[in-house]
Amino acid sequence: MRKAITKRSVDAMRPGEVMADDDVRGFYARCLPSGVATYGFRYRDHSSGQRRWLSLGLHGQVTPQQAREIAQKHAGAVADGKDPLAVKVASRAAAKAARANPEKTVSDVLDEHMERYALKQAPRSAHEKGRIFEKYIKPVLGDRVVRELKRSEINAMLDKIEDNNGPVMADRTLAHFRKALAWHATRDDLFNSPVVRGMARVKPKERARDRFLSDAEIRSVWTALDTLKGPYPVLLRLLLLTAQRRDEVAQMRQGEVDGDVWTIPAARSKGGRDNVVPLTKTAQAILAMLPEPKKGGLYITTTGKVPFSGFSKAKHALDDAIAKERKNTDLEQMKPWVVHDLRRTARSLMSRAGVRSEIAERVLGHVIKGVEGTYDRHAYIEEKREALEKLDALIELILKGNTAKVIKFDKANVA
Repeated sequence: MRKAITKRSVDAMRPGEVMADDDVRGFYARCLPSGVATYGFRYRDHSSGQRRWLSLGLHGQVTPQQAREIAQKHAGAVADGKDPLAVKVASRAAAKAARANPEKTVSDVLDEHMERYALKQAPRSAHEKGRIFEKYIKPVLGDRVVRELKRSEINAMLDKIEDNNGPVMADRTLAHFRKALAWHATRDDLFNSPVVRGMARVKPKERARDRFLSDAEIRSVWTALDTLKGPYPVLLRLLLLTAQRRDEVAQMRQGEVDGDVWTIPAARSKGGRDNVVPLTKTAQAILAMLPEPKKGGLYITTTGKVPFSGFSKAKHALDDAIAKERKNTDLEQMKPWVVHDLRRTARSLMSRAGVRSEIAERVLGHVIKGVEGTYDRHAYIEEKREALEKLDALIELILKGNTAKVIKFDKANVA
């Protein structure tokens, strides 16, 4: 029968009774055999011609007026040629899919990239990549849904990094982020990376450096290191004495050093193969200034558990010490320089000390190209030892200010 559906009329219904509302066509209340009353909307689907029943809730959980308002909305949808039940089923399916596959955030993608790709496929760069993710990207964009990530947000993040840490760090962050997003795009049908060409802060031609330190600058750096505490002074002096990369030295572990020979394992060497580096007596003495690590432990560390990572803070402290020392001695202030310039300086010093170019390149761990690089598996330990001893002797002369018999610097291309 058709009458006004109210709380009183529904409360009075008997099991099996059905009541049609006299106001909204298709709005019904019915009492189930169990005695529980329920509200629903009955309509005919225009496309199939079939009758549909759409549940609107149980009496007591929704009021008659609430159910009536929902029925009115569905009636409007039917008038527009829509199928409310199909819409509801599709909505539930989408919600279920979303619960099964929740939208991934930027942090989710970065963590997955580290676990499934970086640590397995690119272990040599994994530590630095993870550090950049944690320090620069996650605090700013970590909570953003990756599919909703905007180019403007990435540029704003890079602007902040450029202002606080320089354009090189901004570009390095962009490179690692681009790689992670491109990797995610291969695994997500609906994701397109917002990173495009032209977002880098420094042009490739401008990125190439030829800076190396003069004799006076080497003395300033060496002297200023005496004012700093922790493992950083040891790290920088070893960089100059061994000509190796910053992270290779920073991640040096007990077990890699055997007597006067340090072997950088292939997993940490940019060349992808073991690099044997003889240690001069000076290098050994400097390394001995640090506590002997436990078995397999790190040398350059402040915690004993992870490699030293306060590079930026320590470099700023060193620059301040150099500026103070040069001001006190009326020397011209040093031009801007980066830690990697020590490796280029060491390479140039080896040429200056008469080390053959092919031996100096092997000291640096560079991959020798061509047939020689493919078939020559000689370790060149003695040749490297002689080269590094010549480098050591020249640095000693420079620190004493006695370089009258030493020829002029030659520039060298160091990666």
